[in-house]
Amino acid sequence: MARILLSPPHVTDLDRQALLEAFDSNWIAPTGPAVAGFEADITARTGVADAAALSSGTAGLHLALLVAGVARGDEVIVPTATFVATANAVTYTGATPRFVDSESASWNLDPDLLGEDLAAQARRGRLPAAVISVDLYGHCADYDRIEAACAEFEVPLIVDAAEALGATYRGRPAGSMGFAGVFSFNGNKILTTSGGGMLVSNDAAIVERVRFLSTQAREPELHYEHREIGFNYRMSNLLGALGRSQLDQLDDRIGARQIVEQRYRDQLADIAGVGFLPRPDYGTPNHWLTVITIDADAYGLSSDELIAKLDADDIEARPAWKPMHQQPVFAGLPCRGGAVADEIFATGVCLPSGSALTERDQQRVIATIRSHHG
Repeated sequence: MARILLSPPHVTDLDRQALLEAFDSNWIAPTGPAVAGFEADITARTGVADAAALSSGTAGLHLALLVAGVARGDEVIVPTATFVATANAVTYTGATPRFVDSESASWNLDPDLLGEDLAAQARRGRLPAAVISVDLYGHCADYDRIEAACAEFEVPLIVDAAEALGATYRGRPAGSMGFAGVFSFNGNKILTTSGGGMLVSNDAAIVERVRFLSTQAREPELHYEHREIGFNYRMSNLLGALGRSQLDQLDDRIGARQIVEQRYRDQLADIAGVGFLPRPDYGTPNHWLTVITIDADAYGLSSDELIAKLDADDIEARPAWKPMHQQPVFAGLPCRGGAVADEIFATGVCLPSGSALTERDQQRVIATIRSHHG
């Protein structure tokens, strides 16, 4: 039997044709008509003013922080429950992350703890230069409360929507909130360009500044003129073509993953010790990954032991994100709270959730989980 992967790329003949058309046009280098078209498509999909296609979501976070004015010696609030790229991007600017715990209702940034931390830093006379929120596993954070906290202290909000393209919060598309939003098109995402990302904003001037910095900050001169440091962060035209084709199929991808998640819920919810990532009623997820939780006492195995059993059956599963405050590279940095993120990491298991996952393969996953209960 073939190994069942967690979230493999889902590409079709439509994607192949889009790539070949871009290839045959000889637009191979960064930028080009497919990149401009992809930016326009994402702008329309998310309802923002403009978008800049980049080499990765991490590049988008880095540039968003720079354009927001984050600099060496600053602090930036980051959820501790996230992939390391969110915090790494802060360090690229010379700033330092301050971690804040999740709320149990969504696993995303806790707005109350965020408010507490902002108030505490205001009393110290040292407010953070920015706040980054993360839409974990395709579920939006609670932006009414997060935006209110940031507005009270006049701190810019950057939205890491790397995992959440196609999700919504109270009807607002993921990534469309705050100073800027960032998407990832890595190979495991619901929309992939193999590698790549997109920064979006309701302020077109922010996006234009990002484009400038992402092309080595080249001035509009006949010769190569540079008055500040820039970066090689633009997306290639080939990847832009793939992104446009993938975006045309996004709703189908979301629908397929929704079916996968619901099948897990329907067929695993009766097992003692098995729970699921919560689904807040304020938005709609994109169902990027289905995450279960394992109560070792009730289920009979720990989350790590279950992952090992799945691996033995040629099924890829992974722990939930290890909190940043537990990562050796960030040892000693401040963290407000942490118990919720610790519990998510200790009990969470990400299950195969790809949009091309067949029902037969998913039943293999379900059967393995059921067989080891008790």
